[in-house]
Amino acid sequence: MRGTRLHIDTDALMHNFKVIQSKAPHQKIIAMVKANAYGCGLETVVRQLQGQVNAFGVAFLAEAMQIRRFGVLDPCVLFEGIHEQCELKIVSEQGFELVIHHSLQLEWLLNTPCDSPLKVWIKINTGMNRLGFKMNQFDEVWRKLKACPWVDSHIGLMTHFACADTPKHPLHQRQMKDWQTLIATWGGPLSAVNSAGIWTSSSLLGSHVRPGLALYGASPIPDLFSSDLELLPVMTFTSVVMALQYLNADESIGYGATYVTQRISKIAVVPVGYGDGYPRHIKDGTCVQIGAYQAPIVGRVSMDKVTVDITDCTGVQIGDPVELWGARIPIEYVAKQAGTIPYELMCQVGPRERLLNLYLK
Repeated sequence: MRGTRLHIDTDALMHNFKVIQSKAPHQKIIAMVKANAYGCGLETVVRQLQGQVNAFGVAFLAEAMQIRRFGVLDPCVLFEGIHEQCELKIVSEQGFELVIHHSLQLEWLLNTPCDSPLKVWIKINTGMNRLGFKMNQFDEVWRKLKACPWVDSHIGLMTHFACADTPKHPLHQRQMKDWQTLIATWGGPLSAVNSAGIWTSSSLLGSHVRPGLALYGASPIPDLFSSDLELLPVMTFTSVVMALQYLNADESIGYGATYVTQRISKIAVVPVGYGDGYPRHIKDGTCVQIGAYQAPIVGRVSMDKVTVDITDCTGVQIGDPVELWGARIPIEYVAKQAGTIPYELMCQVGPRERLLNLYLK
C-alpha cells in the first residue's frame, strides 16, 4: 500500500488547548473547527474537545450540522451567519449561535419568528473590511435585536483584527482603539481575539477567545515556530522512500529538467506530490526528514512524487520513513519555503489515502 499518510495527534491537540487556557484563563473558548478542523479532521477534533470548550466555531450552517450528525450537542457559532432566510428555522431548532453582520441578515431575523430564543452576536467592522456593520450602525442594530422577542437578551459583540499577528501595525492600533471605544460601556459577551491575538493582544481578550491555528499546533506569529509558543504539532504529514536512483553528474531530474546533478548522486523517490497537498511551488532545496537526515528536494514536485537528494545520507533504503512536516520539519518552515502560510498547507492536504483505505476495507 502507498505509504503516504496524515497523522493526527489528539494528545498534542489537548496539550495545545491547555496552553491556550493558560494564556486566557478567565475566558470562554470557542474552538475554531471550520474547514474540516483546519484539515485535521472535524469529527476527530470535535469528539476530542467535546465538553472541554464552550463552543465550536464554524463558517456556515452545513459545518454545524455535520457536528450534530456526530451526535455532538455542544454550542456552535456560525461565523458567517445565515446565507438564506430559510436557514433560520434550522438554526433555532439546533440551538446554534448566530453572527449577524449585514442588514439583510438582520431583516431576515426580525421577520422570521422562531420558537426558541436565538443567541446572536453582532459583528462590527473595525477595519478588516470583509464582514460586519459599521460602528455608527451599532446602536440601531442593537436596539432592533433587543426589541425582538425571539432573540436571547444576552447579545454578543464581536470584531476581527486584520493584523493581530503584527500588533504594532498602524491598522491594528487603530482597530484596537476603535474597539475599546465601542465596548467601553458594554456589559455583554465580547469576542475579538483569534490565535495570534491570544499572544499579542492580552488586553483585549474579552469574554470569549476563538483559537484556530494554535489549537492545531502551528504558530500564528510570523517568524516564530510552534515550539516558541510551547505548542505541539497536531498534524504530521509523512511518506516513505519508494525507489532509489543512482545518477551521474549532468543528469536532469523531473519535469522540465529544471534540476541537473552536479556530482554522482543518490536520489530518493517519495510517493507524495501536489495531488496530496504538498505544494508544487516549494523552493528548491526545501528539506524533508529521512531518518537522522534533513535532505533537500531536487527537481519539480509532481502530482504524485518528489525527488530528494540523499547523496550525503548514509544507509537510506526503500521503505524508510519520510517526514514532510511535523515535529522535526516545522510546518511554518515548509509554508515559508512555499511562500504561503500554515493554514493553507493544513487545509489543502488531499483525501487520497483516506479514500484508498476506505476502498480496501
